[in-house]
Amino acid sequence: MRGWLAACALLLGALPALPARAVTCESVDYERNRYTLCTVDAEHEELRGFLNAPDGTPWGQFATLDASLRAGGETLVFAMNGGMYHEDRAPVGYYVEGGEEAMRVISNAGPGNFGLLPNGIFCIREDRADVIETRAFLRDRPECRYAQQSGPMLVVDGELHPRFLPDSTSRYVRNGVGTSEDGKTVTFAISESAVTFHEFASLFRDRLGLPQALFLDGNVSRLWAPEIGRRDIGRALGPILGVVAKTE
Repeated sequence: MRGWLAACALLLGALPALPARAVTCESVDYERNRYTLCTVDAEHEELRGFLNAPDGTPWGQFATLDASLRAGGETLVFAMNGGMYHEDRAPVGYYVEGGEEAMRVISNAGPGNFGLLPNGIFCIREDRADVIETRAFLRDRPECRYAQQSGPMLVVDGELHPRFLPDSTSRYVRNGVGTSEDGKTVTFAISESAVTFHEFASLFRDRLGLPQALFLDGNVSRLWAPEIGRRDIGRALGPILGVVAKTE
């Protein structure tokens, strides 16, 4: 028996180390809707933005990005589609990756959800991440290692976007991100059925108690969370937000 246990110990010791549990995901019911929430400790985890592969083409799929990371000794622990993008998958608004700005801030009103002001920017800095309303971002000009602009804001300083109506009939699967006041806790959410903007924003403010939250996209919303069996696929994505961990 002791010999068998010793053999098992040797075998386990030979297996590659798994990454630390960087993200906690769970399903919640709120106001007759179901959501999947994934919470990231921004102070200790490696949260990044991704757009293009080394050859200049957009990653497009979570699995493609994960395969490339694995070849370099890392793994994609969690990911969600990020800010809005054009048909060629270029970001609509402000985009920063690895400290390099690829697209400027768009601050004026415009068509579609992105231009429904106020919109905002998800800014990842050293040891924290924040959703910041665009005008406040331009006023303070924080330096972001990674940043993605989208819109509309869902929650601004604890208040729902003023254009959201409780009796709206516009329903889509939606995803977004909210941040705590100290920037240490980031919560990503994706609805499991079609919801209104008012319902989705209320989740962040009233259920999660987050003072700032940003709509990322709708209809194309997807999630990569292998820990809970989610490896969503679909049409090619533009910007991606994800948590990376070492595989050893």
